[in-house]
Amino acid sequence: MMFVCTDSEPDEDRTDDCDTWAAENDAAGRRVTGSALAPVDEAVTVRMRAGELLRTAGPFAESKNVIVGFDILECADLDEAVEVARQHPMARIGRLELRHFVDLD
Repeated sequence: MMFVCTDSEPDEDRTDDCDTWAAENDAAGRRVTGSALAPVDEAVTVRMRAGELLRTAGPFAESKNVIVGFDILECADLDEAVEVARQHPMARIGRLELRHFVDLD
């Protein structure tokens, strides 16, 4: 899973063509799916405490850097995933966080 996040210190040498990156990785079979997310001000945080629903408007974490999208990648190893992430336009103006899925079986 690759989380696409904003960053308060973007690179000046940038491109915002995420559609081309997605199309190339879709065609190569490295990107399973992905999407942009609704703005953080539309987030709702849900918790249950002592049997009571606690619903809060806004994101769970208060941060100036927020998750704005995600991609699920199918890569042979972490090195390939890093190379795929390195080529994503948001690597220059944001942050990309890679995490593998845990096999719970």
